[in-house]
Amino acid sequence: MAKRPHQLAWDEQRLASPHAQADKAARVRHMFDNVAPRYQLVNRVFSVGRDVAWRRKAVELARVGPGDAVLDVACGTGDFLGVFATAAGPPRRLVGVDFSHGMLRAATVRSDGRLWWLESDALRLPLAAESFTVASCAFGVRNFQDLDAGLREMWRVLKVGGRIVILEFTRPRNRVFRALYELYANRIMPWAATWVSGDRTGAYRYLPRSVVSFINAADMRARLERVGFHRVTVTGMSWGIVSIYVGTKTGTGDG
Repeated sequence: MAKRPHQLAWDEQRLASPHAQADKAARVRHMFDNVAPRYQLVNRVFSVGRDVAWRRKAVELARVGPGDAVLDVACGTGDFLGVFATAAGPPRRLVGVDFSHGMLRAATVRSDGRLWWLESDALRLPLAAESFTVASCAFGVRNFQDLDAGLREMWRVLKVGGRIVILEFTRPRNRVFRALYELYANRIMPWAATWVSGDRTGAYRYLPRSVVSFINAADMRARLERVGFHRVTVTGMSWGIVSIYVGTKTGTGDG
């Protein structure tokens, strides 16, 4: 029997270790289905519009061109793929994948017809090996049930010479700024974002907790290299709130 919606909410017990929950994927899917209608609005407001600049910088670092085929994993409402579509010499193929039906419904409403959408789990992509030249993910890898499995799938669908570009929140290194940022992220933003979104799943309590309990930038880089990506670079943005990871598939690795 399927779990009732209230059983999939994030409570304090589960928020203590969000990445260790055996049913994390189900909770994340339910959460995003519920917040999808106002997700983009909340992102803009509570990042003070900086999320737009972060995505643009990540696309710039991906060095996309008209010969590229881009797969955006955990694409949400399609913000990241939309930036790829507006790049100079836009890629020839743009596909967004997400396992949240609500998020994809929001994405397709504002699609201009050049973007393709696929409902699928990031850990089991129904796509052929070596069929894309760029695999991207913005603020999604920390939501994977199994991080390594998700990274291996992104490695698998990339052609040799293809690039991975990941945009993800990180904890600032500066102690003073980190304390101020986490006060905002853990206390002020959850209350205000919950009010704006009307969320009842605990989404805006989970999201900041999932950041502070996620691996740091050095560990993330090591994970990418272990999967088989080479020449991995890490670019910090906004005083370390966000990191952009870019790596290349050279044809060797455990992917």
